Amino acid sequence: MFQLVRSLRRHIRRSGVYIVLLCVLILIVGGAGFWLLDPRISSLGDGLWLAFTTAATVGYGDLVPSTPASRLFAVLVFALGLAVLSLLTATLSAAFMDPEGDRAPQCCNEDLMREIQALRQEVAALREQQAQASNTPPV
Repeated sequence: MFQLVRSLRRHIRRSGVYIVLLCVLILIVGGAGFWLLDPRISSLGDGLWLAFTTAATVGYGDLVPSTPASRLFAVLVFALGLAVLSLLTATLSAAFMDPEGDRAPQCCNEDLMREIQALRQEVAALREQQAQASNTPPV
């Protein structure tokens, strides 16, 4: 479990920071764009909310683009949001599938195989001793 958490942290540090920054950038640019393009969006906060619900494909309906320019911009925010959120999901999934995290079980498997081989040799030696003991006449 701890290996998984370490692997996840390492992978997210490598690429996740950039993806999160890209998400934030898209939301800020999207929010400002909606605020500038649509007269019904009265504040930057409303623009950010609309950018978030559009990028996340939630679409609550409380705020909607009302002009042709803001609708076209919504398509752009939707496409970018979908791509970046997919990257974020892929990054998290890749962290669980990190090949570096698979090295420890392979190492443990090699140790187990050596131990199994040693036990087989010991069992063979015990069988040989038992066979020799049963061939000798009782005292």
